[in-house]
Amino acid sequence: MRHEPPPDGRLGPMAPHIPTDVFRQAQADGRPIVIVQTADPARPARSHLGPVLIGLAIAFAAMGMVAAALALFEFAVRTAAVIGSLSGPITLGLGLKLFNPKSK
Repeated sequence: MRHEPPPDGRLGPMAPHIPTDVFRQAQADGRPIVIVQTADPARPARSHLGPVLIGLAIAFAAMGMVAAALALFEFAVRTAAVIGSLSGPITLGLGLKLFNPKSK
């Protein structure tokens, strides 16, 4: 049984097919089986433009979200530092007054 490719030479959605008798004969003789596939014709560069632009948009959006989160975190840290530095002397003075033993 011999397998003939379609007239246009392309297999379409089918995978390459090796007839059973050829496969068994090659195994019995110890010959290697080589499958040669031709590459699909190259796609035009314009067809790659959409996915590349979508990927870049997602990457820039992610970078913007990270930058915004870092800016918010930095603002929160600076605010906490300012509040802590302003309340430090007040807290220290109150603590010394409240927790020092009174002398008689």
